Amino acid sequence: MTTIEIRPARADRFDDVEHALSGGGDGASCWCQWWMLRGKDWDATTVDEKRELLRSDLEAQPPSALIAYIDGEPAGWVKVAPRPAQPRLTHTRSLKQSPEPIDDDSVWAITCFVVRREHRRAGLGTELLDAAVAHARDNGARVIEGYPLDTSVKKASANALFHGSLSTFLSAGFREVATPSPGRPIVSLTVA
Repeated sequence: MTTIEIRPARADRFDDVEHALSGGGDGASCWCQWWMLRGKDWDATTVDEKRELLRSDLEAQPPSALIAYIDGEPAGWVKVAPRPAQPRLTHTRSLKQSPEPIDDDSVWAITCFVVRREHRRAGLGTELLDAAVAHARDNGARVIEGYPLDTSVKKASANALFHGSLSTFLSAGFREVATPSPGRPIVSLTVA
């Protein structure tokens, strides 16, 4: 029987973070910095610098991400943090359609999923989403947002699914609160 455990991502588990992020997709080149850096800064930052920025991010409390382990092996990742702590979110035009104030620290955002290739299609995304919701709620979130892809509108590559899929969010109790563009809704879950 497979054992799944989800733990906070921390700097002292950086080897696990690297393993979780390097098993397919853009994780090993992005280092979960897409939402942390504005466009011009993203373009000017090397992959190695992004890696070190993530290491620094993981020293903060509460942890801004979680790692999924399958039978003790790091297998997946989810980024979940207050929306204002993810600077690009506040400057993304389409996300301004959120009904929540953009600078509200009680609004958390789930912005990035990575599942290693060998563990895809086993429900790990759902496990990560459930753990991210619990983590945000336990750390003071009032509302949790996601920005998934609606794969019934447009087929998405595995890399594009770092946003998560709409069906997974809806199954977890989120509801659509805005649709800035076809196939790109904003979803929300009130937890407090």
